[in-house]
Amino acid sequence: MNVNLFEILYLLIKEHMESAEPVGSNILVKKYNLSISSATARQRLVELETLNYIKQPHISAGRIPTEKAYKLFVEKLIKEKNQFKVGSVKIKKTEDEQKNIAKSLAHNSNLAIFWAFNKKNLYYTGISNLLRQPEFSQINRVYDISQVIDDIDEIIDESFNKILLGEHILIGSSNPFGSFCSSIVCKYKGVVGEGMFGVIGPMRMDYDKIIELTRLTYKKLI
Repeated sequence: MNVNLFEILYLLIKEHMESAEPVGSNILVKKYNLSISSATARQRLVELETLNYIKQPHISAGRIPTEKAYKLFVEKLIKEKNQFKVGSVKIKKTEDEQKNIAKSLAHNSNLAIFWAFNKKNLYYTGISNLLRQPEFSQINRVYDISQVIDDIDEIIDESFNKILLGEHILIGSSNPFGSFCSSIVCKYKGVVGEGMFGVIGPMRMDYDKIIELTRLTYKKLI
């Protein structure tokens, strides 16, 4: 297939999402049957690195996407999806039922879930899913995630009123849970006040899948 610079970037992002490994030019050319040579693909990767869309974690390694790349990827993804409206809802589920919905979301996403039934009533599950992600296997990242878990009540408390009603994809530096990860958050208004739930994962998370899961979760509340 003929590809331009940003098509190569999107392929690299998708490949990294699947493998959690740095991606080299040979993999892109062979796996995706690109009609360019590995040398040309390497040159395109150099260009993307110059533009700060990818980086090379080790001298001998392939490249991985940067926060800037993920934000571009998600921007394109959201444009391709139907607009998702969140507003006032009459919640038909009890709090225990909502907790079971959260557990189901944790299972299906294989990531961590938080659910603020209101500003002061917080539930979270799936933390072990988060710790199993390759990005968080390094000791410094284990510490970072542990710190987030320890501080999650304070993070939600500080963020609750700042986050508007609706769907939000918070990546890297835009994410209140830490610049090393991403979250997809849905804030809604129920009959007894506002609530908010979200998925916390690495920046490498499968945004397409997780967005669909959070939307389905919101619909289960109605």
